[in-house]
Amino acid sequence: MKFRTAIEIEPLPHSIDYGSRILSIGSCFAENISRRLAQDKFRAELSPSGIVFNPASIAAAIEMFASHRRISPDELLPVGDIWVHHDFHSSLSSTDRRQAVQTMQRAVDRGAELIGRADWIIITLGTAWVYRLRATGRIVANCHKRPAADFSREMLDCDTIAEILDNLAEGALSGKNIILTVSPVRHLGDGLQQNSLSKATLRIAAQRCVDRHENVFYFPSFEILNDDLRDYRFYADDMAHPSSAAVDYIWERFAEAVISPQARQIMPRIRSVATAAAHRPMNPSSAVYKDFCRRQLQTIDSMPAIDFDKEKRYFLSMLEIN
Repeated sequence: MKFRTAIEIEPLPHSIDYGSRILSIGSCFAENISRRLAQDKFRAELSPSGIVFNPASIAAAIEMFASHRRISPDELLPVGDIWVHHDFHSSLSSTDRRQAVQTMQRAVDRGAELIGRADWIIITLGTAWVYRLRATGRIVANCHKRPAADFSREMLDCDTIAEILDNLAEGALSGKNIILTVSPVRHLGDGLQQNSLSKATLRIAAQRCVDRHENVFYFPSFEILNDDLRDYRFYADDMAHPSSAAVDYIWERFAEAVISPQARQIMPRIRSVATAAAHRPMNPSSAVYKDFCRRQLQTIDSMPAIDFDKEKRYFLSMLEIN
């Protein structure tokens, strides 16, 4: 007897391997995917401008990186004693205006570098709802807790979102492999009905883009949580974000569909080395532990393509202890 419906996911025609360079951008679920890839030593980075939820702001961030935009102090505005920018996450803000500009410019410079060399872009769409600054009509990535009266709120339609994604695939991201996914995080502040409408809108728009471009693929993060796992025990305490067990499961399905068989084969060995380096021994000067360190260094040397610099420095330092 079957008690659940597992989603059948066809492997992508192209695979991510340890030679791939990956940029993940979008909602907070993009951070989960980026972190998991980085933990397994893939060359993966999260967008340096921070988490962003709606398709228009995701596209604006990508185009900002691609054009290597220069940030002017005139673009920032004070909120309380903090200088903020509507295109950047609050973590890049500062009480010092000049410092904020420098931090944001470094993020753009880093983004330009990452997007220039990336061959895979993972875009996690969070919501179709957007906020426009009434003074300019611009869609903002972050309201920074400014008064609600400063903004108008609307939902982008499928045609608009599909056009945004098409323009990215044909423009700033031309020639790159693009994975689209709809974030499984529930936006409860929108209300459940509006959240469902938003997610459905994103899903339709994403599919239209996939159907039009050979280099654009869809991964069903949203469907795995809602139609495969399908239970409140797979949500965190806030009933909005997926639990750690759910993220683990989605990551497993992502690896099966997106990561090459050769890379998946060595991932357990890579995790073993990283875990060994994170462990702190009771007696680091013992002969047993030094032998353990030597074995780890041998394993590292057997995988020269993997960036084990941090782990290698640690084990070598342990061997120097008297």
